Amino acid sequence: MSRRQQSLENSPYLYVLDLIKFSTMRPDSATAMAAHSLAFKVGAFAHLPTSTSLLMIYSRAGDLGSSMALFSEILNKDVIAWNAMMTACNENSYFGDTVNFFVEMMKESRFDSSTLVIVVSALSNTNRLKHGRILHGLSVKAGMLIDTFLCNALMDMYAKCMDLSSSEFIFEKMLYRDIVSWNSMISGCLRNNYPEKSLWYLKKMASCGKDTDHVSLSCAIAASACLGELVIGQVIHGWGIKLGYDEGSHISVANSVISLLSQCGDIEAAEAVFRGLVHKDVISWNSIIDGFTSNRMILKAFEVLYEMVLSGSIKPDTVTLVTIIPICAELLLLREGRSIHGFAVRKGMGTDLSVTNSLMDLYLKCHKVKAAEHLFNSLSDRDLVSWNTVISGYSQNGLSREAQSLFKELLHQHWQCSLSTLLGILSSCSSPEYLQFGKSIHCWQIKMGFFNNILATNSLMFMYISCGEMKTSLSLLLQISPVADTACWNTLIVGCAQNGYFWKALETFNSMRRESNVYHDSITLVNVISACGNLGLMTEGKLLHGISFKTLEGSDIRVQNALITMYGRLGETESAKLVFSSSKNHNLCSWNCMISALAQNKEGKRAMELFSCLDFKPNEITISSVLSACTQLGMLRLGKQIHAYVFRFEFLGNSFISAALVDMYSSCGRLDIAVQIFENLTEKSIAAWNSMISAFGFHNNGQQAIRVFHEMIRSGTRPSKATFINLLSTCSHLGLIDEGMRYYDRMLDAFGVEPETEHHVCVVDMLGRSGRIREAYKFIKKMTVKPEPGVWGALLSACKYHGDLEIGREVAEILFQLEPYNVGYYVCTFNMYAGAGRWSDAADIRRIIAGKGLQKPVGYSLIDVGIG
Repeated sequence: MSRRQQSLENSPYLYVLDLIKFSTMRPDSATAMAAHSLAFKVGAFAHLPTSTSLLMIYSRAGDLGSSMALFSEILNKDVIAWNAMMTACNENSYFGDTVNFFVEMMKESRFDSSTLVIVVSALSNTNRLKHGRILHGLSVKAGMLIDTFLCNALMDMYAKCMDLSSSEFIFEKMLYRDIVSWNSMISGCLRNNYPEKSLWYLKKMASCGKDTDHVSLSCAIAASACLGELVIGQVIHGWGIKLGYDEGSHISVANSVISLLSQCGDIEAAEAVFRGLVHKDVISWNSIIDGFTSNRMILKAFEVLYEMVLSGSIKPDTVTLVTIIPICAELLLLREGRSIHGFAVRKGMGTDLSVTNSLMDLYLKCHKVKAAEHLFNSLSDRDLVSWNTVISGYSQNGLSREAQSLFKELLHQHWQCSLSTLLGILSSCSSPEYLQFGKSIHCWQIKMGFFNNILATNSLMFMYISCGEMKTSLSLLLQISPVADTACWNTLIVGCAQNGYFWKALETFNSMRRESNVYHDSITLVNVISACGNLGLMTEGKLLHGISFKTLEGSDIRVQNALITMYGRLGETESAKLVFSSSKNHNLCSWNCMISALAQNKEGKRAMELFSCLDFKPNEITISSVLSACTQLGMLRLGKQIHAYVFRFEFLGNSFISAALVDMYSSCGRLDIAVQIFENLTEKSIAAWNSMISAFGFHNNGQQAIRVFHEMIRSGTRPSKATFINLLSTCSHLGLIDEGMRYYDRMLDAFGVEPETEHHVCVVDMLGRSGRIREAYKFIKKMTVKPEPGVWGALLSACKYHGDLEIGREVAEILFQLEPYNVGYYVCTFNMYAGAGRWSDAADIRRIIAGKGLQKPVGYSLIDVGIG
């Protein structure tokens, strides 16, 4: 007979023990101390059952320190005392101490199956799979696997550590399975993202004649929700009601039903179930809040959260916050996110790791990098999610060097990374300067075993395209071609389209169509349609329009918007209007695409008329397009109204809108207002600088334009292609030839801007205007690229102005071959001959115009009489 049994049978302290056991029903520090004092007073402390019960009172009162102190004073500890101490550690979430006590116990005492159950529970809560396997081996060696409780604990541990196959192995080997065994498998499959298996085990459980309980039913309904199987979930719910487990008496079943209905889109029914609950727990509130957020009803979610806070009976927990913060991040609701952050701090949840990780993601998506860095640096115990969130956030905010530096720090501190780490760091390699680092990540990916992962390969392909390595990206696609799906092909097509490889995007699309097991989707069409628009391919664009019309993708609003944009770029505004009119469900993007298409094609009046019929609240893109239309029409009155709207809704911080306002006021003759807007900008973008240079040039104030250019350089802003177009155009119109040539010569060497056709046109126009025709001709002949028609056209215009028939005739012949149906060149040549009195040559040109059926566009004037 053990000392503990002897104590229980012969002890005079049984009345003290009964009092202590009664105290454990409602433990608090005062009760624990009173019971401890009584035991000490009557000398019952050496009585093992009494001291063990005292230890548990302290633990359940939240005073683990006193439990440990009391345990250290017990002289002859038996297995039950050790088990009680480890249970106390588990109850207070000190799982590491549980393991430490077990190691110490192994040195001094024997253990039983209950000991192993307690330690396995601690390991399952800390995801320590390696140690769990050691405990499993110890259980086998000690012959304790006949204990059903131990087997259940091991199954639960393996499932929580994402090793479902080991859970199933133990389950199959069990001689006796209780309801906990079945529930462990049903919940384990659900936890490991195998909802089909979860339902299969429920079916098998029923076929074996085992009774289900509220845990089985809740997990099975949750599995139905994961699969989106509303009918199956309702059948299981009905079965549960028949067995007596309705939502009124079992809140866990009700919570699962709320999740099922909301995830299957029936949020009204979910809310009805929630409102019908007499007693709600925190999971009930969290389930309905999650339902509203997943159904994009963000305002309703905040209303329920506010109602939860006001109720007072149930307080929001970390799960509540982690449910609602991500939707704030997705919708860029910074103000609401900050409010939740403040609430978390006030309620003592600000240091919770999952909450902090969600907040960092929110701040990074809202471009508040400093706030996210402050949270990251304040974390004393970061997990891999913390690192991945900041690495990915740096990449999304264009801070590639910071992302790569943090990734290196992560590798120094943690040898194991995840797929999310790889995806986050690869997106930082977005330009050729990071190619070498991207290649090293590729090697690391192979080493870490992600070589055959489709997502990882897609990210690698996109990285290589962004870095200009098309061949490498194509070879990666070929390596996975047997298993490549639509997403793989889309990655290559999207990467090509976004990085300017438009022909390669179309070639890849043709290759994709030759594959028998892969079909294009709306994402594919959006990007190849965009490529056609950028390349000016009318025929191919119309073919793609036909393909989209024949398939279901034609009704996708994104495809329709891409078609409108493509036709706008091709100058086919009537086709764009037809697509827009045939669409049944317009969104704001549809209106923006149509207004922009009209504005781009100098149809400002129609753009303004369409804007007056807008069904949505305008955004920054709408305003930019409308301001462009006002600029074309010279409509200062409407421009001022748009400016007032911009000021009211705080859009002035948008770089495109501020630049468009400067353009509008400058074109409408109000240079003073344009200068005022520019000077009041807190952050001047490259677009704003370019607009101001153009404005001064347009108003014949070349010195001011040059001054603004030099001011821009001093501010650290890097000039763009458009900067030099505006600067050279200003020099050309004001006769600043030497300054203009100096800027052209320094473009590439000093600023890294490669001269393009527009710059060549400006230089030829600048030289031609000043009468330096031969110098302009030599400039064209020395060009390293083939001159575009616009370059020759600028020279022809100069020859007409200065009456240089010799070079003019040669240039005209070249242009007639390059663009035989451009009436402007024939008219210019006619005027050149007429101005020199060469009427016979002029008559020949007129006959050519008539023979080709060409007509000069009719000029027109505009008067603002109001629109609408």
